[in-house]
Amino acid sequence: MALCLGQVFSKDKTFRPRKRFEPGTQRFELYKKAQASLKSGLDLRKVVQLPEGENISDWIAVHVVDFFNRINLIYGTMSEFCTERTCPIMSGGLRYEYRWQDGDEYKKPTKLSALKYMNLLMDWIESLINNEDIFPTRVGVPFPKNFQQVCKKILSRLFRVFVHVYIHHFDSICSMGAEAHINTCYKHYYFFISEFNLIDHSELEPLKEMTQKICN
Repeated sequence: MALCLGQVFSKDKTFRPRKRFEPGTQRFELYKKAQASLKSGLDLRKVVQLPEGENISDWIAVHVVDFFNRINLIYGTMSEFCTERTCPIMSGGLRYEYRWQDGDEYKKPTKLSALKYMNLLMDWIESLINNEDIFPTRVGVPFPKNFQQVCKKILSRLFRVFVHVYIHHFDSICSMGAEAHINTCYKHYYFFISEFNLIDHSELEPLKEMTQKICN
């Protein structure tokens, strides 16, 4: 029997601790506004649009952190099915393989298991969104000039989580009754990155058919 979403996506299954916005800050108010729109039943294409008078970098920052939290939760739920044995390579079917490179420990693209890749990915994103020089939280502190480029890289790598989960663990998603929730999360993500041109569309090719199915 499929579990209800409240059971499937429980906080104790989060792959990494949730990144929270500080109450009373502009970023927190934007987050609340975005969440209210998301729950209102409005067309997701409209929900992702920049609210009048708001700063685009703040809007992108709020969504990058929110997508990190949501995708983190999705993978945390799937991680019991995604092990070193079941997924020895981080891939999206036979055509797509993702190798890890961070310029530090992994200076060259390196083949890893999906689980190891996800661990490194979440650590890497956490280090960026917790870095005040990249994601400033203090009023009046400007975003760096390369802020959108950093966000594009984060969102591009988060897309790979969707690819792996949809292609390799879709049966588990369905058996848990989580298909509708994950589809909604993906639609929200897809409309957002499309609205602000945050990913090269050639990178979306692995989920082209899935995207056409659930986003049209």
